[in-house]
Amino acid sequence: MKAIHFIDGQWCEGNPPLLGPLTHATWMASVVFDGARAFAGVTPDLDLHCQRLTDSANAFGLQPMLSAGEVMEMALDGIGHFPAGSELYIRPMYWAEEGADKFFVMPKPDSTRFCMTVFEAPLPQPGDFSVCLSARRRPAATMAPTDAKAACLYPNSGRALAEAAARGFDNAVVLDPEGNVAELATANIWIAKDGAAHTPVANGTFLSGITRYRVGQLLRDSGIEVHERTVTWKEVQEADEVFTTGNYSKVLPITRVEQRDMQPGPVYRRARELYFDWAHAGAAKAAKRA
Repeated sequence: MKAIHFIDGQWCEGNPPLLGPLTHATWMASVVFDGARAFAGVTPDLDLHCQRLTDSANAFGLQPMLSAGEVMEMALDGIGHFPAGSELYIRPMYWAEEGADKFFVMPKPDSTRFCMTVFEAPLPQPGDFSVCLSARRRPAATMAPTDAKAACLYPNSGRALAEAAARGFDNAVVLDPEGNVAELATANIWIAKDGAAHTPVANGTFLSGITRYRVGQLLRDSGIEVHERTVTWKEVQEADEVFTTGNYSKVLPITRVEQRDMQPGPVYRRARELYFDWAHAGAAKAAKRA
């Protein structure tokens, strides 16, 4: 896998060391990041991902030294190091090098550092995809930094995935503190019922994904009803369709919920078609401008 990184003013390859034993991020987890995609010459919603990185850094008390636009320009430069049309993952991140208090718990804002990583990552394709219910929960906004795309939130996702894998499933449905559906361990979740699309309302316990937002907008514009609301686990089990949206995999069908086998349905197929048509239209517009 080819990977390049922009660190301290230059691009380098491999897996260069970033954190030391005294780095605040190493032991106090003051790391925020974002993920975007490049494929077929397009970078869907790259600007929104770069803005979310800035927002996450500010929410953590870090001091981002780049504007969202500058991060985006750096990402485009990194993409240019790969063959045209490569399927890539774009991951900018900020972290604190030092602590700001005598206990070294608060990050020191002006010690913030930045790295941009771009690496090869083929887009997952639709296929068999099974989910089960996890015993893990998403935290409330008063319990964890859920207003940021923060690295410290992901170990619990890893535990949910391990739990699912031990039971023979690919991913896990995670509930919020009230016992309602939040999302999957690694992406947002949708259900379809009677031709309408439903997704858990953003209630502060999970990130309302950029791909989730885009798919919802595209479905509404196409005339499909979209409801952002409280969703129960029972509703997921009884849905006509279940599918997922997220930056890494974009739009994929879920074909088994616990022991219930399911087929990709018309709402999922329309969502995927609309998303990729919209993404590829961006390449056509760019070519016309050129």
